Amino acid sequence: MKTFAIQIIFVVLSMAAAAAGQDVIPLYPGTPPGSKPEPNAEKQYFSKVWNTDVVTNVTQPTLTVFRPSPELRNGTGIVICPGGGFMALSINSEGKDVARALAAKGVTAFVLKYRVAHTDGDATEEFGALFADKPKLGEMLKQVEPLSIADGLAAVTYVRQHASEWGISPDRVGIIGFSAGGAVAAEVALHYAPEGRPAFVAPIYQGGVEKDAAVPADAPPLFVVAATDDSLGLAPQSVAVYQKWTEAQKPAELHMYAKGGHGFGMHKQNIPTDQWIDRFTDWLQLEGFLTVANR
Repeated sequence: MKTFAIQIIFVVLSMAAAAAGQDVIPLYPGTPPGSKPEPNAEKQYFSKVWNTDVVTNVTQPTLTVFRPSPELRNGTGIVICPGGGFMALSINSEGKDVARALAAKGVTAFVLKYRVAHTDGDATEEFGALFADKPKLGEMLKQVEPLSIADGLAAVTYVRQHASEWGISPDRVGIIGFSAGGAVAAEVALHYAPEGRPAFVAPIYQGGVEKDAAVPADAPPLFVVAATDDSLGLAPQSVAVYQKWTEAQKPAELHMYAKGGHGFGMHKQNIPTDQWIDRFTDWLQLEGFLTVANR
């Protein structure tokens, strides 16, 4: 009986270790470009305002790796950029939960913690007040958004350069983002260098992109999801980026749901938006990213 109890404890501890065993990789070797050296004030907590776990005060960007099982791995990788108004990161429903769903399809997923604005208290409460004050919001975005986008560009480049370490192909590394993270993903697809070109891009209820930025000649295929009743009024931004791609005669797919609000991510609401991740993997299959790559 005692031996059996010890075996049970060992199994439980092994499962816990496996659950916590994701690799966390610093995106930069030292102080990130454009930032000043400062203590790492990053924190994670449950936001009652957003009803989800968030990460705030990110000063040292990282990639958390979610590996598929060896028998499922298909050679595709994806950088995931959670949203949060450039003030927080919705780390579960727009990060880790997405990573787990895609890893189950054979995709190696990398959840990016990119730099966000510094906040002293509850970032989600502060965002609500700031969103109502457009001049202050604009000033914050002017300071922080370029750093967040730089982290997105660096993340895709890093994963491509180290692709062999995870058994993926450099030319099959894409990026997906939500809300503010969707804006990061879209900007990456507009401003990449050759060594950091994403294989595909998926801005989900994104926060907008530069209107005057030209779509690159070799722009990656685009997948867009949003809800018409987006509470932040961002649905037109998703339509605009879709039109931007189609006007440039680049492949694009748009899913505009009637209901879903803003920030639905992997939350279950018992409405069609619950299946957006299935439509995304359908699209990845159509584009050839779920078939096993030669490596």
